Amino acid sequence: MQSESLSPKIFASSQSVVLAEKIAESYGMELGKVRKTLFSDGEYQVCFEESIRGRRIFLIGSTNPPNDNLMEMLLMIDAAKRASARHITAVMPYFGWARQDRKDQPRVPIAAKLVAKILQAAGATRIMTMDLHADQIQGFFEVPVDHLFASTILLPHVEALKLDNITIASPDMGGSKRAYAYSKYLKCEVVICYKQRKKANVIDTMEVIGNVEGRNIILVDDMVDTAGTLTKAANVMMERGALSVRALTTHAILSGPAYERIEKSDLKELIVTDTIPLKKQSSKIKVVSCAPLFADVMKKVQTNTSISGQFIM
Repeated sequence: MQSESLSPKIFASSQSVVLAEKIAESYGMELGKVRKTLFSDGEYQVCFEESIRGRRIFLIGSTNPPNDNLMEMLLMIDAAKRASARHITAVMPYFGWARQDRKDQPRVPIAAKLVAKILQAAGATRIMTMDLHADQIQGFFEVPVDHLFASTILLPHVEALKLDNITIASPDMGGSKRAYAYSKYLKCEVVICYKQRKKANVIDTMEVIGNVEGRNIILVDDMVDTAGTLTKAANVMMERGALSVRALTTHAILSGPAYERIEKSDLKELIVTDTIPLKKQSSKIKVVSCAPLFADVMKKVQTNTSISGQFIM
């Protein structure tokens, strides 16, 4: 019974220290101390510098870039398990490898399923994440998954813009469900972009299904990587007579030529969350913090309180 009364502790992987500090502040506690020791061959070791015996701990770490940051999360989970933590919640605001959620061609892995199995094998007793690339990834886990939606923090930003003639748009067919959910909440129309790729991250053609003329377009997507899709969609819609084009995306991966493409595109504004830290600043990119949302849900998990009130859609 004594262990149940112990307060939780929050720790961060090296990639997510800034976000974790914001979450800890919103939660009302200090970030726990963890040491990462690097070896000359690239190997590293993590060590909790305070007791976590019998406590619920939250390990905060987005896995982008995916390789080192996933390994660091696994090592922290294993260390916590061996240090007798009572519950180990892996808080992964951005869940890497999520784009590999199925076999879309012969002889390829289902990486998202593999990562889920590894996290559980390491000792995670709960997963908390935001806007998975595919909802069904939750089913890859045999432990509870708290799947949060960035719409909770992004939709109030859209409402604050006070735009007339809003139309929600999905930059591809796969995001149509998300676009319809946003449009239902905002009571507005939806358009969908249909794209064909020659290869990964390279768009061959794009068409718009629906009318955008005279409309203020808001593109919604779970992530922006090289920004090829978003910027192409914005340019096409402006050519079709849109008044303006903004984009809401949860995870700002922004790799390769992404920043250059955004600056040169017809996008008026790109609103993202801080699940992944920006590599550099841009006048077109606005960041909305997800820290208060994660902190609130973590409190509810600790107190066994329902979190359903945190979902707008």
